[in-house]
Amino acid sequence: MADLLLELFSEEIPARMQVKAADDLKRLIGDGLKAANLAFEDIESFSTARRLTVAVSGLPVNQPDLTEERKGPKVGAPEKAVEGFLKSVGLSSIEECEQRDTPKGAVYFAVIERKGRPAADVLPGVIQEAVRQLSWPKSMRFADTGFRWVRPLHSALALFDGAVLEGALDLNPGFLLFGDTTEGHRFLSPGSFAVTGLEDYKSQLRARHVILDADERRTVIEEQLNAAADAEGLQVKTDPALLKEVAGLVEWPVVLLGRIDEAFMSVPPEVLTTSMRTHQKYFTLLDGNGVMAPRFAVVANMAAADGGAAIVDGNERVLRARLSDAKFFWDQDRSVALEDRLEDLSKIIFHAKLGSVADRVDRIAAMAEALADHIPDGDGVVARRAAQLAKADLVTEMVGEFPELQGVMGRYYALDQDEEDAVANAIAEHYSPAGPSDACPTEAASVAVALAEKIDTLAGFWLIDEKPTGSKDPFALRRAALGVIRLILENKLRLPLGHVFGEAFGLYGEQGLVDVTVRDATDIALDLMQFIADRLKVHLREEGVGHDLITALFSLGDEDDLVRLVARVHALKAFVESDDGSNLLIAYRRAANILRIEEKKDGVSYAGDPDAAVFAQPEEGGLMQALTDVSGDANRAREEEDFQAAMAALASLRAPVDAFFDAVTVNAGDAALRANRLRLLSHIRATMGTVADFAQIEGDK
Repeated sequence: MADLLLELFSEEIPARMQVKAADDLKRLIGDGLKAANLAFEDIESFSTARRLTVAVSGLPVNQPDLTEERKGPKVGAPEKAVEGFLKSVGLSSIEECEQRDTPKGAVYFAVIERKGRPAADVLPGVIQEAVRQLSWPKSMRFADTGFRWVRPLHSALALFDGAVLEGALDLNPGFLLFGDTTEGHRFLSPGSFAVTGLEDYKSQLRARHVILDADERRTVIEEQLNAAADAEGLQVKTDPALLKEVAGLVEWPVVLLGRIDEAFMSVPPEVLTTSMRTHQKYFTLLDGNGVMAPRFAVVANMAAADGGAAIVDGNERVLRARLSDAKFFWDQDRSVALEDRLEDLSKIIFHAKLGSVADRVDRIAAMAEALADHIPDGDGVVARRAAQLAKADLVTEMVGEFPELQGVMGRYYALDQDEEDAVANAIAEHYSPAGPSDACPTEAASVAVALAEKIDTLAGFWLIDEKPTGSKDPFALRRAALGVIRLILENKLRLPLGHVFGEAFGLYGEQGLVDVTVRDATDIALDLMQFIADRLKVHLREEGVGHDLITALFSLGDEDDLVRLVARVHALKAFVESDDGSNLLIAYRRAANILRIEEKKDGVSYAGDPDAAVFAQPEEGGLMQALTDVSGDANRAREEEDFQAAMAALASLRAPVDAFFDAVTVNAGDAALRANRLRLLSHIRATMGTVADFAQIEGDK
């Protein structure tokens, strides 16, 4: 068995592309080897800023020999048919074929033995095809060959069983011939060197200041960051995404600490952190109280003779210029009140069919004020004020430079202009929750504005029929729906969503943006509620709630209060998982199946109350009485929102239903008796159907 080592050495590959490209190259080469019938024991990939590497172990030195059988024409077939077959299998005479008896007579079979080729002859083609198929978000074309790669390529190291493969990276002769050399660190160990295999490759790279494995570089950086911060009595602000990115920027990481001028520490820490992170890839340091310290950490790609003093000095000067811009934006933005910026929002189009951001703010403000009535301790005046100012920071210089700070900067500007804390906090939190890991607002004003913002988004795009399709969701409507669900459930808001959506549609109508009839609005609201139900299924999946349980309740069409709906779902879940519930569900299906078959056969519906005078057996009367009692008990429990009691009432049906099916023949010979018993089955379905649509529940729970 032998090993393959491939390295593609180039100019610096963007950090965000490295790991995926290495994984894709590994997958493509692995697929190519399998297609070439070259089994292997293991395959792994590595990446640095300047190289993609794939190593394959346990490859055979030759392809296995193959025997292939091809069925041909019948014996005695026309000469042209025989000639065509011989040509397709590469044989010169029919005598080289076997004759075999089949149910359709004697048939020619060609047995073709294919001798396995040396793996060294096959591998160049596998590599070329894999490299050709590798896709980049952006790439450059080499003028002489048409070859595409993300950055200029310098060499292609390709070793098999310790020897250089014959050939080149591209089919164009002479373009990046395979070799056995690579290069070390650009500055610390310049120059090329030869390697003999993976272990030699790794060890020589490390000796030349290159850590090949990206995970190891991340670990080294993290350890150095923590050690440097600890030495100064500080801690590193956690930032996994930045750590991953920086690990792709350096081959030999060296962590250094620098200082931030005290003059900049009056600027909000989010601004300083964002500026350092976005432009310079610096890590933020915190003091013992978790407050941002006037220090930063930079990961250099150098082990400097002066201990990094010159590198730190240079980075401090660059940071000083960056933060001077940020401080200028901070000072300038505070000179204009948020309220005075509202007029500028009319110049920003939210959506061509849904008006400007100013129009959107008016709608959100009205909606937030109305929603405040449904929120404990809600204040409509505070909610409206927060909503009116929530988008004003979009036209500030700071948010123009750092869009990710929208909302955050609005809060700072609001506090600077003596707005209430509740207003300022609502401005900062009105985009939340932005994802499953994002905290959900709990302050009344924040909840009102956040809900209004997301409901306005959903209502608007449903009105213009711009709904998510398949995997496409350009306006993040699924995220908005999940945000609405979390805001309602985590704050236990008793909100009639169907009515709220209708109010949102009305606000669009008042602005003359969308012309929709009352009937259309009702249909759109129902469709939007179905979308919310679908998102709720996703949200509750982690709690072990099956999607069919939500459907079983939502399909009744009487529920748009998510808090109540979830309480009903959990009660239903507990019911169908109980012995009484699971057995009653089986009986329900039996009754429903009999009804469906008999109603289809008779062409009539057996809905309606059975006639007690026709009952011929005590089990019929017992079941009817039980259904009457349960119907009343379940209805009272539902009205009192005691859903456990409603399910307990249903559970009491198990015994009389079991007794009925054990003792009574539904399809009796007497037509009147049969019809009455079918109406009794219909009564079972109707009574249970007031609690949930049990036909929607899948399988045995």
